[in-house]
Amino acid sequence: MQTACQATQHQRGRRQYNKLRNLVRDARRDCIMFFNEFQLLSYLPRERRESMEKWQTKSIYNASVWYYNHFSGQMPIVMVTDDEDSIQQLGSETEGVFVISFKHYLDNFWPDLKAAHELFDSILQSQRERESENQENNGKEYPEHVPTEMLEAGIKSRRYIQGVLNVNKHRAQEEAFVRLQGTSNKEKDLKTDILICGTKARNRAIHGDVVAVELVPKSEWKGRTAALCENETEEKSLGEVYSEPMPTGRVVGIIQKNWRDYVVTFPSKEESQSHGKNAQKILVTPWDYRIPRIRISTKQAEALQDFRVIVRIDSWESTSVYPNGHFVRVLGRIGDLEGEIQTILVENSISVSPFSEAQMCEMPAVIPEKPWKVTPEEELKRIDLRETHLVFSIDPKGCEDVDDALSIRTLPNGNLELGVHIADVTHFVAANSYTDIEARARATTYYLADRRYDMLPAILSANLCSLLGSVDRYAVSVLWELHKTSYEIKKVWYSRTIIRSSYKLFYEAAQALLDGDPAAAGEIPELKELDEDTRRQKLDELLWAIGKLTDVARHIRAKRDSCGALELEGVEVRVQLDDKKNIDDLIPRQPLEVHETIAECMILANHWVAKKIWESFPHQALLRQHPPPRQEFFSELRECASAKGFSIDTRSNKALADSLDRAVDPSDPLVNKLLRSMATQAMSNAVYFSTGSCPEEDFLHYGLALDKYTHFTSPIRRYADIIVHRLLLAATAKQDQAGRENLFGNKELEELCRHINNRNRAAQHAQKQSTELFQCMYFKDKDPERGEHCTADGVVYSIRTNGVLVFVPRYGIKGAAYLKNKEGLVLSCQANSKCEWKPGCLQRSSSRIISTPTVGDPVTLNLFDHVTVKISVQSSRYHTDTIQLQITSCKPYKTSELEVAQSSQISKTDLVKEVTKTVEDAQLAQDKAKTKTIDKAYEEYRQTKGASLYHLLEEIKDLALLDISADTGA
Repeated sequence: MQTACQATQHQRGRRQYNKLRNLVRDARRDCIMFFNEFQLLSYLPRERRESMEKWQTKSIYNASVWYYNHFSGQMPIVMVTDDEDSIQQLGSETEGVFVISFKHYLDNFWPDLKAAHELFDSILQSQRERESENQENNGKEYPEHVPTEMLEAGIKSRRYIQGVLNVNKHRAQEEAFVRLQGTSNKEKDLKTDILICGTKARNRAIHGDVVAVELVPKSEWKGRTAALCENETEEKSLGEVYSEPMPTGRVVGIIQKNWRDYVVTFPSKEESQSHGKNAQKILVTPWDYRIPRIRISTKQAEALQDFRVIVRIDSWESTSVYPNGHFVRVLGRIGDLEGEIQTILVENSISVSPFSEAQMCEMPAVIPEKPWKVTPEEELKRIDLRETHLVFSIDPKGCEDVDDALSIRTLPNGNLELGVHIADVTHFVAANSYTDIEARARATTYYLADRRYDMLPAILSANLCSLLGSVDRYAVSVLWELHKTSYEIKKVWYSRTIIRSSYKLFYEAAQALLDGDPAAAGEIPELKELDEDTRRQKLDELLWAIGKLTDVARHIRAKRDSCGALELEGVEVRVQLDDKKNIDDLIPRQPLEVHETIAECMILANHWVAKKIWESFPHQALLRQHPPPRQEFFSELRECASAKGFSIDTRSNKALADSLDRAVDPSDPLVNKLLRSMATQAMSNAVYFSTGSCPEEDFLHYGLALDKYTHFTSPIRRYADIIVHRLLLAATAKQDQAGRENLFGNKELEELCRHINNRNRAAQHAQKQSTELFQCMYFKDKDPERGEHCTADGVVYSIRTNGVLVFVPRYGIKGAAYLKNKEGLVLSCQANSKCEWKPGCLQRSSSRIISTPTVGDPVTLNLFDHVTVKISVQSSRYHTDTIQLQITSCKPYKTSELEVAQSSQISKTDLVKEVTKTVEDAQLAQDKAKTKTIDKAYEEYRQTKGASLYHLLEEIKDLALLDISADTGA
């Protein structure tokens, strides 16, 4: 009802109103908004001096009576309110219209809904506690927030600065930063974030809140802490060193709260203590270090001690040290895999339930007796490429959701035709259908270490939309005519097509074909049943296509490189599970040239589609921008490079790319990889945007060096690509208005882009956290003192006041290694290079740290030094487990010198060929020696066909140094 929604906005604020409005608008909820104030018979004028709340209650009741009469009294109407006066006054006024309290409603209509009753009791108790606290506490713990009207005026006058609060998870009690927002901030010449020191200056703001900040005088400005710290529970070390002073401020008001569901843990029985007269008040500790402890009231504290539970914050008054909240539901036991996975999902606000019956009813019926096939109507509408083009896909092993396929052929005039063919998802997912609305809400497929949550039902993602081999599929194709020698683009066209992929290749097989390995043909199932002559002919065609495709991709890449495209570095480690979903190995992904070939073709398609949709829809096209990074973020990169004698120029993407290309240490390939990794860390995130809300000069994609870019090539797993497909099809439609009625306007598209960007960040965080969870599980079962798996080579890549940050290539782990422990002892190396703790002191400069024990020789660690580290796991009852690194020797791990020598003597291509062949041989041997029944779930989600690659990586650990660049957010 219209008045009920407006009452929510009036009493609870715009954020709650927007939540309610979105729920009502969601077609999956089957809700209809009744605009009672615009209906003559249900409208009730407001009386003079009548309060807003009273008038809204009477209006809702009046509309309820009209609704009852509208149905001729055949259906009773229930109005729920907690206003006791209204219940007494209106409860018996009209027969058939019942006015009751929410508790009465639950007790009489939903008596068996236990969870709802518990949630209501928790909320009610929280309200009572808040009222009681406000009466008892006269003193204030925090200053009152500035009223909203004054905040808005202060921001306009530039007295206050608006931004988003980001709490440092390693020092949650000490440090937070406000990332600036709005145009007014430019006037203050602020080029960095604003430091907020301590919880008092934070003034009840919670991580993620949009806040207004007032700067303190420059004489009170402070700097970031330069010391390592595991979390906020660690005591502050004496003589702590800070970096250069930076703008410092205090929060004066909260513009928009970012409160959500929080996963918390109750104190153990030993930690629980009675607080005053009410022993039911419990301080629970959130899983996220950045969130303060929350006070809730519950009678179930003892029963829930061993569980992760969800709570919500209700309020945080100025008289209270902690926020007040209420219990929602139980997730699972602490340490249990399913409970920990659910924790990750809740903490990232990921809610993915099975697809509904309404959504599945929209799917085409596919049964073995009646398989799906191309319809005659679609054959007339589309260009048929099945007999004219050699189409093939190249994907990871076990990939089911094949979004893209490629083709290349020689035209009669001697030029080449390059084709990128993308699954036509929009044919099966109609705009504003139930499936479309669900895909829009999910925005992306969520990939975790041991599972995935698809954006689309499996009948589409793994079957009808997937461009599988030897079956007919609908596609949206981009085709270019290229000059036969220079590969310059002569012409481009876009069309809906019908394709039949001839080969479904995996990366390693395609790379082997590219390298001329004749044995690779035996791995291609489509060639196995052919006679020798036909097989030879087909293989020659495929070899030519892959080779020519690689040549074209090299040309495209070289052209982007000349414009400043960056080759960034990331760490991508795949978690390999056994059939019982126990972690079997951590496998760094190996780089292959064919990876870059496919990537360049996809980048080319995305670029040309971006140009096309922008030309047709200059004010409502969905593009992707990568803003230039802020220069201060490059300071650590420049310092580290200078320690090796390299100079990094960050004034433009071209200057940065050239500098990184020159920063190569022939004796240690890890130096360049770590520098590129630091450059990646300094980058801004690429984001989607609507072209109507951004000037054209800001469209640039910094990392790819392209003036316009979008995402078109993965519509099975990204909703942004579905929007782009609809824009492209509307732009290329023969009728001017065809398909345009379902396009978003600029304002709607801008809001959708914010949602998709938010969901993409959540997906990245969830994937990272799940990988870290399994990494901890892998090392948790191993004895760090005896297990050789727990000892590895590490490289120092950052110096802090009390330790160093170390990268472990073998497992792709980055972590802190302390040179001074909590007892104040420092690391000392003995004659045999083994380390132990002794009294002493530390001295630190930008490129080295010296540990000087009172007895013994000093230990000096420089940037990029190799050390031996022991890997262990620090368990936590309240938070996620974490990996700990301890330096056990100041010399490289026992085999690292041999690895470096080998890697310097063998070229990158040779190493790639070697690892490809060795992996294939190892997997064949494992398949022959070990036959094991694999359950359905493992078959779907496994990372590789082999049972384990650990012994292989032990023999060729040097190859772990060749990690392929992770997705840079392009």
